[in-house]
Amino acid sequence: MGYLMRVSDAEVKQHLVETVKSFYSCVAPKQLLDGTDRPTNPKPRTFHSDKRFSRLSLRLQPTSPGYRLQLLERSDLAQTLLLSMATLENLPTIKLQLLQTLQILSSSSDMNCALMLRAQGAETICLHMNELDPSGQLLSRSSEILWNLLERCSKDEVTAQLSSIECVISLKEAFFHQLLNGFRHSDFQLRNDLLVITTLIAENPNSLLVESLFAKQLMGLITFPELKSHNPLLSNLKLTYDNEDLKMKKLLLNLLVLISSDWAALQLYKDERVMLALLTLINPQVRSERRSGLRQWSSGQQEELQLHALSVLATIAPLMVDDYMSCQGNACLLLLLDWCVGKDAYFGQGHCFHGTGGRGSKKAQMRHCIRVLRSVTSPGVESVNQDLCDQGTINQLLGILMQMEASPDEEDAITLEIKSDIQLILSALCETDMHRKELFGSEGVEMAVHFLKKGADNFYSGLGHNKLILSTVDCVWSCIVGCYTTEDYFLAKEGAFLLLNLLSSSPRCVHGTVLATLLELCDNTNTQSHILSWRDHGGQTAPRLLLQLWREEEAELGVSRSQHGGIADPKRPTLSLYQQEDTQLSFPASTASVAVLEITENLRSKIYSIFCKLGKAASEESDQTISDQAVAEVWHELRRELSADGVRPVTPDEEALSSVSKIMEDTARKVATEQSSILEQLEKEDISEEELMYKEIKFHWKQKELAAKSWDHYVSKTSNYEILKVMSTENTDAEGPAGVKLALIRAPVEAAAEKEAEKTTRDPEYFSTVSVKN
Repeated sequence: MGYLMRVSDAEVKQHLVETVKSFYSCVAPKQLLDGTDRPTNPKPRTFHSDKRFSRLSLRLQPTSPGYRLQLLERSDLAQTLLLSMATLENLPTIKLQLLQTLQILSSSSDMNCALMLRAQGAETICLHMNELDPSGQLLSRSSEILWNLLERCSKDEVTAQLSSIECVISLKEAFFHQLLNGFRHSDFQLRNDLLVITTLIAENPNSLLVESLFAKQLMGLITFPELKSHNPLLSNLKLTYDNEDLKMKKLLLNLLVLISSDWAALQLYKDERVMLALLTLINPQVRSERRSGLRQWSSGQQEELQLHALSVLATIAPLMVDDYMSCQGNACLLLLLDWCVGKDAYFGQGHCFHGTGGRGSKKAQMRHCIRVLRSVTSPGVESVNQDLCDQGTINQLLGILMQMEASPDEEDAITLEIKSDIQLILSALCETDMHRKELFGSEGVEMAVHFLKKGADNFYSGLGHNKLILSTVDCVWSCIVGCYTTEDYFLAKEGAFLLLNLLSSSPRCVHGTVLATLLELCDNTNTQSHILSWRDHGGQTAPRLLLQLWREEEAELGVSRSQHGGIADPKRPTLSLYQQEDTQLSFPASTASVAVLEITENLRSKIYSIFCKLGKAASEESDQTISDQAVAEVWHELRRELSADGVRPVTPDEEALSSVSKIMEDTARKVATEQSSILEQLEKEDISEEELMYKEIKFHWKQKELAAKSWDHYVSKTSNYEILKVMSTENTDAEGPAGVKLALIRAPVEAAAEKEAEKTTRDPEYFSTVSVKN
């Protein structure tokens, strides 16, 4: 059927297109993809004959509509019809019917869309959509077909076909035709549909929006109506400020982000004053300067555009620092920040995507304003950061942070994000400047201590407490460490204790940052006493905590160790399991080797450096010694790479490599020997302590036995007078030391007996357990 489109007769082509359309018009939607859903079959007809086949019956029944459609899909009809568009240049009516048929085919089946795309369907439709059309439906039909291809096929393949210079120019002509000539609601919708297709093309890095001048003309539209323009295309343009115009404005703002990776597009932004237009949109005073009698954005629309402009600024402001500074971008953002914390009657609607969580407040504006400040400070451009500090940003941000912390409102994800972003901004501002760290001062130290006291209990809450903890530690590292005045105040506020508490209670992913901060803080001589005097809830000291982290780190890395934690292989004393299993023998010059990466990424180097900072004071509790085996591992990797590349070092270098390897191996053996001696000494001390403990136990039991025997003897004397007389006689005859005679004074027996009787009366149970020997 498709090949019949090659017939030059227009009537044949028209009937053929109508026939294909009829296949779909008589089929229910369910039957388009289901060939087994048939209508009720009529009674089969039987034809009788007197010939040889008279006993046979020929049963005829119609095929289902769905089955016929499946046959159409497998017959490449959609592809053939698409290719026949080139023969219909002078037949606009039939071409429109053909486009309608292709729209039905593309909306009903993925296979049809794939066939059309294989025949360059997206490019063909785009190139023909601006042709003469008395009915005015050609552009809308073409747009629908393109949308069907985008939804049912690979978006990358479709946009790749539409990225040619011819297709981009065709889209540009269609868009501006609808922009300038459209007046109906359907025209505005079609205009926005074409703009969405343009934004999808902009995602393709090979798009030619800038080369086709389409982007330049769109830049003028982006700044309208915020800035006056002399562009002739916009001289007679009037917006209706309805929802379709709002959608177009938001699509244009989104387009700024998509093509910002192209440096030529950034030059267009500068020429068309895009930065000034964005800063005008975020200005809160625009809302208060509404003029009566003129069409303009409503309050809700202005809120959406303000938030969208802030989102765009977060992306393009770091790329256009000069324009940002020339337009006083920092001042605009700080004024907006003041407005966000102000107490006025503003009521945020929070309907748009960027307004999430901001209903009834200015939280959404503050969130995006802080994001923009973070994006412009994080690259470390000195002019931007210095301008912010000159305007008092450090104290302003600290005040906002503590004000939010004192608020009775419950913390949510947006609030935690704002707090962590503020801390990251402060870190970026103070990291490299001593004067800014002094400006951070005691107020900043109080803030950091306040957040450190919260601990890591809510680390896995899912709201962002994990980011807040990390940003707090980063704030300590960047804003406090390095300035002795703030360091001393931080230590006086027990900041080192709080860091160690966080180290003992936080998950493993936080340990690296906390240890690095402690290591930098150890340059202060007052830190050593704080670390060594710290105890956790179980009485564990800081050195023991560090050693515990060391063992856990080596267990995680799979380092070979003996039963007691000593060096098991002197040739590979600190080699991790990953390094042993690594099969890559050669590395590029620009890539760090595995040994170097292992030292920078794991915790062992930080823990060892902290022990070195603490010095001899911690050596008494340290039962493990580490030597600089990373050097040996690097030399080993170097030797292995040379061997893999077939390079033999010259004799002096070979001797040097062998000497280094031997020295490091001997050092490892010495360490292993020292570890063994330490273990032996500890074992001897344990044995001696155990023997001493047994002696004490034995002595205590002996004392108990003697006390019991003495008591029994005393009871027997007081209970039996005969025994008392015998004992008195023995004592009278006994001589003292060196022949001295002892004189005994008799005590009244009755009184003693009465006392014993009183004791017996008061505590009869005690004497029931005593056996008296007569």
